[in-house]
Amino acid sequence: MLLEPKAGIIYGPVRSRRLGRSLGINILPAKTKACPFDCVYCQYGWTACYTSTIPPDIPLPDGNAVKQALEKTLIGMKEPPAYITFSGNGEPTLHPDFDGMVDVVNAIRNRFTPSAKTAILSNSALVTEKSLRRSLMKLDRRIMKLDCGSPEVFRRYNQPYSGIDLEKVTQGLAELEDVIIQALFSAGETGNLDMSNIESWIERLKRINPKAVQLYTLDRDFPDKKLKPATKKGLFRIKKSVKKIGLSAEIF
Repeated sequence: MLLEPKAGIIYGPVRSRRLGRSLGINILPAKTKACPFDCVYCQYGWTACYTSTIPPDIPLPDGNAVKQALEKTLIGMKEPPAYITFSGNGEPTLHPDFDGMVDVVNAIRNRFTPSAKTAILSNSALVTEKSLRRSLMKLDRRIMKLDCGSPEVFRRYNQPYSGIDLEKVTQGLAELEDVIIQALFSAGETGNLDMSNIESWIERLKRINPKAVQLYTLDRDFPDKKLKPATKKGLFRIKKSVKKIGLSAEIF
């Protein structure tokens, strides 16, 4: 069963495979997935608000709403989260004041739970923008998606919005410091496990030189029923290829 988009700003804390006890921040429209990708594997299903710029008539939380919601949650928590993570209903960097949102969350973290780290789970679609990269650098951890090496597989698997180019995304990631690359591999007719795509993906990793690479496969429901989870053997084979070029890789 596909997940329902978040109804509010704060959710969790959830037990994240990669971040441990993570408190989620959703700065996107309530109950609506907004994203510049329409990935065939997304746990929220097909993208309802498919765009690279959210239209001005779609309501979004502002800094004050985020401040109040996060303060209230942290005051009521007995145990602080390990991470406060921008994620939610699609791609968080779509928020037109993403930089302001980062400042608000960092300030509240510093005040109420300084031991927690701030992070983002992003699909990297807008990392081509220099101003966005500056905002991302204010966070403690940048977990950025790169599932594909081949432009053809990128168009089929991630289904990017018009104008989003894999080469430009790769260059943007290469210009982001201490980036962690996350990649979801899946088998099946519409999957991304073909060897030529993986070889091209490895070449892109060489250019990006990430701090770490996180590999995973389907764990929840997904909209494209032509997909299948990758096998452990397949993931270990990819991990071995990543380590062969001198990068750290983990399977989640």
